[in-house]
Amino acid sequence: MSLPDTHEAEERSNPTGSARTLALTVCFAAIGGTFQYGYNISIINAPTSYIQNFINDTYMERWDVALDTPQVTLVWTLVVSAFSLGGLLGALLAGPMAVCFGRKVSLLLNNSFMLVGAVFVLTCKAAKSFEMIILARFLVGINCGVSMNIQPMYFGESAPKHLRGAVAFSSAVFTAFGIFFGQVVGLTELLGSEPLWPYLLASNALPAMIQLVTLPWFPESPRYLLIDRGDREACVQALGRLRGGHVPALEMEEMLQEQQMSAALKSGSSAPAKTPWSLFKDPDLRFQLRTVMTASSAMMLCGNDSIYFYASYIFLEAGIPPEKIQYITIGTGASEFIASILSNLLIERVGRRYLLIGGYSLMVWWTIVFTVALTLQGQGVAGMAYLSMACVFAYILSFGLGPAGVTGILPAEIFDQTARPAAYMVAGSLMWISLILVGMLFPFIVNGLGNYCFLPFLVVCLVSAVALGLTLPETKGKTLAEITAEFDRKSGKAVPVEAHEQYQPGKASSFTSLTDNPEPQN
Repeated sequence: MSLPDTHEAEERSNPTGSARTLALTVCFAAIGGTFQYGYNISIINAPTSYIQNFINDTYMERWDVALDTPQVTLVWTLVVSAFSLGGLLGALLAGPMAVCFGRKVSLLLNNSFMLVGAVFVLTCKAAKSFEMIILARFLVGINCGVSMNIQPMYFGESAPKHLRGAVAFSSAVFTAFGIFFGQVVGLTELLGSEPLWPYLLASNALPAMIQLVTLPWFPESPRYLLIDRGDREACVQALGRLRGGHVPALEMEEMLQEQQMSAALKSGSSAPAKTPWSLFKDPDLRFQLRTVMTASSAMMLCGNDSIYFYASYIFLEAGIPPEKIQYITIGTGASEFIASILSNLLIERVGRRYLLIGGYSLMVWWTIVFTVALTLQGQGVAGMAYLSMACVFAYILSFGLGPAGVTGILPAEIFDQTARPAAYMVAGSLMWISLILVGMLFPFIVNGLGNYCFLPFLVVCLVSAVALGLTLPETKGKTLAEITAEFDRKSGKAVPVEAHEQYQPGKASSFTSLTDNPEPQN
């Protein structure tokens, strides 16, 4: 049996204990992580009219003057935009937090933003202050911006190589589940009624408290403990818990090799984490950075969030009674959730590259069909409203199948430990900036292009599929050295054999020496 095969067999040993601990770690990290992102972009839709009435009533009580419709819309825009602005700040905070506090502790500290925001929402009526809602959404955005970056990092560093993609993709599964669950909780029969809307917006405190109670019992990222903190004993203990009591020697050696190469960059001491600026200046990582920037921008510029907004109009045109639309809308969240589960099952079989490119290619096709259906629907052709409805679901399914989850995995797989936090900062910032741009521009695009309003998204999906097809190598089941070599070949760089030999399992300091000297390195 070859050495890679031995490594693979070793990773797969004792699957029951390993799977149990890893699965629970994923669940409790995600319930207060990316689940919150999906949940909080979903629950804000149901109480829109109630919050707008509260804004107007509060202003009237203060100044004895009612706001007109454009003014109410402007304040509501601030409420919605505060979430995205907070997300951008959270993405910028995520890198330093991940380096200073670690992955797990950062996720735990991140819950403070959510809990304070819940307090503001619950007391805004008593305080007669709509500004507290804006501040609460800003804090919720910070929480989501931090978790959207740190959680995939935590998962990618904790999972064995043969499960790395599926574990990291679970971030997208929990995001989609959050969207779906938020749509259900926002029904008028539950918390979507006028008396209960503050409790709906504050319900995000419950997942935060669940995480605070459960996640401390699970291990920190082994790679962070070894490479960033230099704590060998803690790394061995964490890896043993995540692998069901068995510490794979070759996996430990691979991490030790990465630690040694990182330390060599700074004359034998631990290498400092890169900043986004140093990442931009590093010519060896420029090709990887461009790929991640393309994928991260495309994820939000592709129009998936906009089609959720447009869905209500499509359902009305199809003859769905207005009071029933909330139930049909749940189907859109269920579609993305089902697609993310399917993709989670496929990712280690099909690979990241094909899911990502295939998802965008399908979205190109459905955008064309959707545009044709909207045009014919405007001309009174029978049945086109139902074809438009089908396109809404198909577009969301295609997004959930690839771009929704694969995009978040890439920085964890193609950057080393010192560059990974900075890469997530860049990727996360671009995602939130793109989300802000789409939110601001889409109403103008609809007014200007009418039935052709999704053609800009067609261009984004097409360009993304082509660009990623040319630049992104397959990362499934590969080590960082192998992925880096693929990028070097695609960028036309010479790939010295010696560079790869440094990463071969079994050629670093032995695992015996690793465990015999467990004291943390200062």
